[in-house]
Amino acid sequence: MPAGAGRRGLPPGRRLCWLLCAFTLKLCQAEAPVREEKLSVSTSGLPCWMAEEFVVAEECTPCSTFQAKTTPECGSTGYVEKITCSSSKRNGFKSCRSALMEQHLFWKFEGTVIGVALVFACLVIIRQRQLDRRALEKVRKQIESI
Repeated sequence: MPAGAGRRGLPPGRRLCWLLCAFTLKLCQAEAPVREEKLSVSTSGLPCWMAEEFVVAEECTPCSTFQAKTTPECGSTGYVEKITCSSSKRNGFKSCRSALMEQHLFWKFEGTVIGVALVFACLVIIRQRQLDRRALEKVRKQIESI
């Protein structure tokens, strides 16, 4: 029989491994927040908080549905803080990351890591049992041939 005849693609264990890796990668990409901040060279187009000192007037809060539609700063994280720039005395909004949101993302990540670790631990145990059975069968055949 030629090499590789009768076999198509990867063995079932390897297919499962690649499938889990692809799923984990996709899950991690879905968790990563997308930041789309456009920076221009001139300071006139920059928000005041990027060019000068500012004071936080209102702590980081979730965006309301109206703010989410009208305020571009809500787009990246879903949370904003109201700021007042020191020199120009302008009020504005700045995107921020909530401690609650960070905690939620952290535990989601930890759960994913533990889940993946458990899956791979089970795969290792299954593979070890297969190898042990093969070794015992090989020893049994050697003993029978004596």
